[in-house]
Amino acid sequence: MDSSIIAEIMNELVMNAFYICGPILSVAMLVGIVIGILQSVTQIKEMTLTFVPKMIAIVVLVSLAGWWMLDLLVVFTEKMFGLIPDITK
Repeated sequence: MDSSIIAEIMNELVMNAFYICGPILSVAMLVGIVIGILQSVTQIKEMTLTFVPKMIAIVVLVSLAGWWMLDLLVVFTEKMFGLIPDITK
């Protein structure tokens, strides 16, 4: 196995991590910003107020797009297991 194959695997690994973690982190950040603005406007300084809406948004996102994220992981894992015979050569 040469370095070009390893570079391709690492590139695909990083892209899959971005595709899976990106939506979750984006939704959490967006909800956090909206709640932060709401807290600033209403002058409510409760720390737990940001946690519950973020968790609800993440659960909704994973329930709607979890099948897609899992499919990405399964395809990548199958590809990696398919490369095992090439590693031993």
